Amino acid sequence: MDNRSFYRTLIRISLPMMLQSLVSSSLTLLDNLMVSSLSEAALSSVGLAIQLFGVQWMMIFGFCTGCSTFYTQFWGLRDTRNIKKVIGVALSTCMALSMIFFIAAFCFPNYVIGLFTKDAQVAAFGAQYLRYAAVNFLLIAAAQPFAVALRATQQTRLPMYASVVSFVSDVIFNYILIFGNFGFPRLEVRGAAIATVIARVIELWLLLFFIFRRENVLAGKFKEYFSFDRTLLFRVYKNAAATTANETLWGASVAIYNAAFGHMGVTAYAAYAAAVNVMDLFQNMAFSLGDTTLILVGERLGRSEKEEAKELSRKMLKTAFGFACILAVLIILCRGPILSLFRLSAEGTGLAMKIALVRALFLPIDIVNGNLIVGVLRAGGDTRFAAVSEILIMYLIAVPMAFLSLWLQLPIYIAVLLVRAEGFVKIAILLRRYFSGKWINNVVQDLADS
Repeated sequence: MDNRSFYRTLIRISLPMMLQSLVSSSLTLLDNLMVSSLSEAALSSVGLAIQLFGVQWMMIFGFCTGCSTFYTQFWGLRDTRNIKKVIGVALSTCMALSMIFFIAAFCFPNYVIGLFTKDAQVAAFGAQYLRYAAVNFLLIAAAQPFAVALRATQQTRLPMYASVVSFVSDVIFNYILIFGNFGFPRLEVRGAAIATVIARVIELWLLLFFIFRRENVLAGKFKEYFSFDRTLLFRVYKNAAATTANETLWGASVAIYNAAFGHMGVTAYAAYAAAVNVMDLFQNMAFSLGDTTLILVGERLGRSEKEEAKELSRKMLKTAFGFACILAVLIILCRGPILSLFRLSAEGTGLAMKIALVRALFLPIDIVNGNLIVGVLRAGGDTRFAAVSEILIMYLIAVPMAFLSLWLQLPIYIAVLLVRAEGFVKIAILLRRYFSGKWINNVVQDLADS
């Protein structure tokens, strides 16, 4: 693929995913802006409550990206019959896993939020949010297998359309239910949770409409999704088990060091939550390049075009690094105006500015690491190496640094700096694996329909 064709394909596939990420990040930002107008305690409570959603999201994301190895390689052969079977495996597994989170959030919200904070007011708000938003666990589990399959088959615009409509719906219902506008009751934190549920329902409905009412290549009868045999199931589970463990334990580690940050005080954590929202507004667009890498490289490997796959991966890594550098500069320049929208104290605003600066400086390394793990290694089915590398680094470096910072009573921006330093170790290990070429594998060659 020459450079002109490469960039044309990159824009066609990645731009809708970047816009979708921007919409999703903007949604979270607007949610937190509205909640922050209530109090710092309310902002902290929602920030802590969604940590459980973060763990579930990483678990679902991990399993679905493990399935993406098969989606993309089967798509290289245009084998839609087996793609539908993999969707069935993903749906069954994601729903079963998410029931655990739903029961925990709906039945035991006070216990769950108590793991993250000892502040009584923050815990009370957080428990309210968890109980009312609990059904989101099931909605996410139903939507993601279809959304990931659409992206893997290079139909990236359809999930973007669903996200845009969901974003508009969430903003409208947040405005109505949090503040009690247009004659509705003022529900505050509970209103934010209910609005999110409504938006998720709309998003799921739109995805199903795009697939089943418009005769999409992914549309099929019930038995087409759930007629997978043991060979395919075992192969998918073997690959996806590593990605699921990878993302679940990564998400859990983030929740763990968020718990450490949460014990640094309400103002400190409110500053951290605000800074993370600023980061997400930008960095999730760059992380979308990892999904693009998975789609393009996986398609080539499905056709056993190994040299083409290697060349594409090299171009994607260079593009991801350059794009991340540009975004880092934008974050540093824009963090002040965006953070001023939050109703933080002067101390909270100062802390948030420093946290956003630290995160921005580490962004290029984080994006390249993400591209290597989510894009390159998973495209070739090298999921076990990626999982072991990331998990060990997170739990041997990042998590201990968070609690060491808490024990030493360091400022939260120093704690964030120490936690992010794990990226240097990770990139050294991942680049060595990349240059070895051991990640290049065709995992569907004996499974595809002739």
